[in-house]
Amino acid sequence: GDCAGNNDKSCVFFVFTDSPDTGLGICGWILVYFSFFLTIITFPLSIWMCIKIVKEYERAIIFRLGRILQGGAKGPGLFFVLPCTDTFVKVDMRIISFDIPPQEILTKDSVTVCVDGVVYYRVQNAILAVANITNADSATRLLAQTTLRNVLGTKNLAQILSDREEIAHNMQSTLDEATDDWGIKVERVEIKDVKLPVQLQRAMAAEAEASREARAKVIAAEGEMNASRALKEASIVISESPAALQLRYLQTLTTIAAEKNSTIVFPLPIDMLQGMMRGKQ
Repeated sequence: GDCAGNNDKSCVFFVFTDSPDTGLGICGWILVYFSFFLTIITFPLSIWMCIKIVKEYERAIIFRLGRILQGGAKGPGLFFVLPCTDTFVKVDMRIISFDIPPQEILTKDSVTVCVDGVVYYRVQNAILAVANITNADSATRLLAQTTLRNVLGTKNLAQILSDREEIAHNMQSTLDEATDDWGIKVERVEIKDVKLPVQLQRAMAAEAEASREARAKVIAAEGEMNASRALKEASIVISESPAALQLRYLQTLTTIAAEKNSTIVFPLPIDMLQGMMRGKQ
């Protein structure tokens, strides 16, 4: 309808399209009626050729003289086909998984890694999966490989090793958007393994070892600094009380005496030494 001169806010448009059955033409309808007539004549035997069964997880796309029948996919259960003019294709609606072969990828920081993954998808629209693409499974596999290379090519090595969930989510979104016209829904994408070259593994191991040694040296230096501060505070306390120094001597003697076959040098008290020094003066 035309709504250009209509002041009403509500307007209804009617779109007329030819159904697949009406586009058969005269010759097509003659063949259909002839096939139906042969089916009726040979009814006891033709029933086994006309009735087909699809399982719960399958759908059947019926082609009549090359055109998809109106009504969409058939199934699950029984459906009727004409033996001479109708052909059908079964489509599996279950979730399908496949492994992405290992791909050698050059990362953003010029590191060559080998990455593989797994993809889970299912056919969401059986008609699109049959009519819009030759082989939906093969096309999805090839697209997953190229998507993996394109997504990881924009990441650094550290991002690939740490942000696997984000990379898998980006791949799923890209694949799902690309396969929407094929009637395929990508359910999940996972990165299985990231293999690094042997030389790079050795370099990373050496770097990690050097980093640990550096941290160990820093921790040891901090311990020495704390110990020196504690000794300084202890020396101040001992200097304030001469008896504390004698007690420290006795504690050291006890520690040395605990060992066998040791020579013990007993220090003289400092008070005695001070008295002797005064006597000489």
